[in-house]
Amino acid sequence: MTFRAKSVDWKNAKDKLTQLREKVFVCEWRIPREVEFDQQDPQSFHVLVMDEKHNAIATGRITPKGEVGRIAVVSRCRQTQVYQTLFDALMKIARKHQFSAVTVQCELDGIIDYQQQGFRPVGSVFMDAGIARQRMTIPVKKYRINHLRYIH
Repeated sequence: MTFRAKSVDWKNAKDKLTQLREKVFVCEWRIPREVEFDQQDPQSFHVLVMDEKHNAIATGRITPKGEVGRIAVVSRCRQTQVYQTLFDALMKIARKHQFSAVTVQCELDGIIDYQQQGFRPVGSVFMDAGIARQRMTIPVKKYRINHLRYIH
């Protein structure tokens, strides 16, 4: 299956972005809507991943400070190729805007996976929407992700 990523802005793609994130985070993960959507959405850079039928199947964002997050992939499409397509598009945005590094907030079960891919922990473990997380960072130049999970 072929997937295509496109960069979108919040104002023009809010409905599709909201629909995907509500389906994954609010309905499936039970994250409160008021936590899922925040003041960073309007100023962040967003990506939509479409399937062969042009259905929106995944989204993610990168904030102006280089924090990658709000990665939402519909359950039937949670496979490495979709995550890779999404992250490649987000990293393209990071390079375009000359970010030196990006950060992610991963679940604790994902720390070792991220470390094996070049990320390093930053700061202490913290709680986000009832989930223990660790902030991880990687220089944009070193980005190469083979397997993704445990990210919001």
